[in-house]
Amino acid sequence: MKHIGAVQALVTAPEFDREPTAAELDAIESEMPLITAEVELLDAQITAMDRPVNELDARRGRRARNRVLATRRDLTNRTASTMSLSGGAA
Repeated sequence: MKHIGAVQALVTAPEFDREPTAAELDAIESEMPLITAEVELLDAQITAMDRPVNELDARRGRRARNRVLATRRDLTNRTASTMSLSGGAA
């Protein structure tokens, strides 16, 4: 029985072996409020799936949804204002 192996090295191997750059970490840090809000929304949705939805669960879901929307709005406005200050596309 022959052993079948790769003849050449993987082309994309170094891409997966690297750590995140400072710019990538900054991008994650700036999006962290949105990530947290989406996790809270997902938690509220999972809780509502386990049992019949009562008023408290419905309110929790609405608040989480509104928090996600507000955070997305803030992040978009912050990104848009940063681009306009840096002289984005004309």
